[in-house]
Amino acid sequence: MRAFRNLAAVTAVAVAAVSPAVAQEKTEFRVAWSIYVGWMPWGYLEESGIMDKWAEKYGIDVEIVQINDYVESINQYTAGAFDGVSATNMDTLSIPAGGGVDTTALIVGDFSKGNDAIILKGEGGLTDLADKPVNLVELSVSHYLLARALDSVDLKESDLGGVINTSDADMIAAFQTDDVEAVVTWNPLVSTILEDPAANKLFDSSDIPGEIIDLMVVNTETLEANPDFGKALVGAWYEVMGLMAAGDEEVLTAMAEASGTDLEGYKAQLASTEMFYDPAEAVAFTASEELPSTMVNVAEFLFDKGILGEGAPSADFVGVAYPDGSVTGDEANVRFRFDTTYMQMAADGAL
Repeated sequence: MRAFRNLAAVTAVAVAAVSPAVAQEKTEFRVAWSIYVGWMPWGYLEESGIMDKWAEKYGIDVEIVQINDYVESINQYTAGAFDGVSATNMDTLSIPAGGGVDTTALIVGDFSKGNDAIILKGEGGLTDLADKPVNLVELSVSHYLLARALDSVDLKESDLGGVINTSDADMIAAFQTDDVEAVVTWNPLVSTILEDPAANKLFDSSDIPGEIIDLMVVNTETLEANPDFGKALVGAWYEVMGLMAAGDEEVLTAMAEASGTDLEGYKAQLASTEMFYDPAEAVAFTASEELPSTMVNVAEFLFDKGILGEGAPSADFVGVAYPDGSVTGDEANVRFRFDTTYMQMAADGAL
């Protein structure tokens, strides 16, 4: 399910971005997560005791809390109620980083490679979206996917017959009505809609590989003051990645059931998700030349929609730092950092 992975509520929520004045050493930490195929390991970590094992190794306590409302989980993290949260790259840039909370991508877990899709009713291609209404969850990764698809054929959102904000809960039923001509949504809704003989997939996230990225982000100051927090989280995560990569059906079934599907359904979702089971692969992706370009695209989309931080004067408002020390955006306002330090420790067997 991807039921809460959207920014539809952000414009209606005034987030008071409160970062600790001085981050201090501590022994108790809280991390929030919400249901999505690539984040199900966080629930398993908590239930299985694997997180407790790694936390004990470093003499700390880490509580992993499931929050049903994805946007609310990020808002709570931004306000200081949690030390970390599962979030996409786009949402991290817009909410905590845009709100002034210095945030580090501790774990780059996966990217969507087909979980998100644009579907037309009947024959045609992307250019046939001109003058047609498109139903999607506004200000979500679906909206971003649409923008990137339109760019590829020199169309703009203004060329459409309008964008109609539609809840993911209503998307399948909406597609079955005569009024709806095209939708943009995510799995498992995509799979269900494509069962309709009239459904024609025009574009999906595999066409923009590596752009819709799922992360575990943490407060930068907290991480710097408490490196054992980062080590415990990363160590626990990659222990579960090893089990998943080995095809441990007990583990996968537990995640499937927790996400409201069965083993085969969860495997199908994983098939359209580029999971970085090997930390070395996550490091390589994070250090790639493509990531800065992706984040520039994301920043421009967010600025265009008016959700790149309150009063953002341009798409360069927030600085984003990368493992090689380079920065996109404002170097004087770096609030989002991609750091491979801890994932590299996992790759080196140094945790």
